[in-house]
Order: sequence, then C-alpha cells, then structure tokens
Amino acid sequence: MDTNLPYQLLADLVLALHSGVVIFIVLGTVFIIVGNLRGWRWVNHFWLRFVHLAGMLSVAIGTWLDITCPLTDLERWLRIRADAETYSGSFIEYWLQQLLFYDFAPWMFVLTYTLFGLLILALWWIYPPNKKR
Repeated sequence: MDTNLPYQLLADLVLALHSGVVIFIVLGTVFIIVGNLRGWRWVNHFWLRFVHLAGMLSVAIGTWLDITCPLTDLERWLRIRADAETYSGSFIEYWLQQLLFYDFAPWMFVLTYTLFGLLILALWWIYPPNKKR
C-alpha cells in the first residue's frame, strides 16, 4: 500500500472543501440578490447570511494582512507529505491562472476580495437577514 495515499486523499478532500467554500460565497451572493428579487424567504435566513458574510470577510481581511488561507496551507502541507506537486500563491490565484492563463497581480485579488466583501456587506442593508430565532 502506498503510504502517501492518505495524505493525497486528504489533500484532495481539502481542495474539494475549498472549492465548496468559494462556490458558496460566489453563488450565495447571486442567490441573495436573485432570491430577494423573486421573494425567496430562505435566502435571508440569519445564519446562512452570517456564515456567508463571515466567510467573505475572513477572505478579505486575510488578503489585507497578507495571510494565506488556512485551507491553502493545509492542502499544501498534505501534498508535501504525499510527495505530490504543490502550487504557489493562493488557491483562487492558482486556479484562475490555470483557467484563464493570465498572471494577475496580487493587488488585483486584494481589490477584488475587498469589493466583493463590500458588496456582501451592502446586501445586509439592502436585503436585511431575518431576525435570529
């Protein structure tokens, strides 16, 4: 049995989790806007909105402080333990470069995360979440 396999599998699980977080934040924003325009009450559930906002703010604050995402660090650590290839930079930076073949400057990510975080924060006032129960 390959002793590196558990590390590789765990790294892939962290990658899947990381992808899920990104999808939750991006699509969550779309659902909040569209859902409010269509009258979907569930998009304003307090805890859903709180986790959504906290997730994006942690990303934005991490970029301001030049802190690598803990999920990126964990995945990298697991891949090193598995003797697998790792990537440099942030998770989103790496995958955008892979998908778009363009090397974005780090300040572009800081600006994008900040503006996206401000949008999500503004949605708290435009479409306030339901009161906690």
